[in-house]
Amino acid sequence: MTTEDEIEKLGKQCEQQELDAPTGIPAAEVYAKLLAIYLLQNDLNNAKYLWKRIPAAAKTANPELGNIWTVGQHLWTRNFVAVYPLLTQEWSEEIGPLMTTLRDSIRRRIFRLIGQAYTSIEAEQFAAYAGLPVEEAVQAVVAEGWEYDSASKIILPKKPVRAKAPPIPSENHIAQLTDFVMFLEN
Repeated sequence: MTTEDEIEKLGKQCEQQELDAPTGIPAAEVYAKLLAIYLLQNDLNNAKYLWKRIPAAAKTANPELGNIWTVGQHLWTRNFVAVYPLLTQEWSEEIGPLMTTLRDSIRRRIFRLIGQAYTSIEAEQFAAYAGLPVEEAVQAVVAEGWEYDSASKIILPKKPVRAKAPPIPSENHIAQLTDFVMFLEN
């Protein structure tokens, strides 16, 4: 379960199961999957509102729901360092792959954010942000093409290359502007 399409499809199925539940309250497993999917999609608003509408009985009957929401709370406050230990706990067979994918997704996001925000960062600090031991973090950044100074234990991130939007041909651009002006005049 690694592709975005599979995750989106599963999310829509869970949302439909929630809507189609005979009593309006689906099984706690549906809530758990949907909450994990919202976190994976970085849709923290929907995750928060889902948590609010989950009945208290379902929350107490399934402690895994509370554990997933604890991860969500740390994501909400952007406390990524606290998220990794929570993600390494034992999860059910249905939730485990989603949480592993979430961990990898957060790690990729951290790499991208650090690459954009830092010109240099201590290896120990980077390892904490990435949720990795220092040695693994250093190996990961070197594999990413970043530089590592072993004497000062400093990582020098490489700025991510942004894909440029293809330029609009001038005839098309003029046509778009003309359409827009015509729309405003009418």
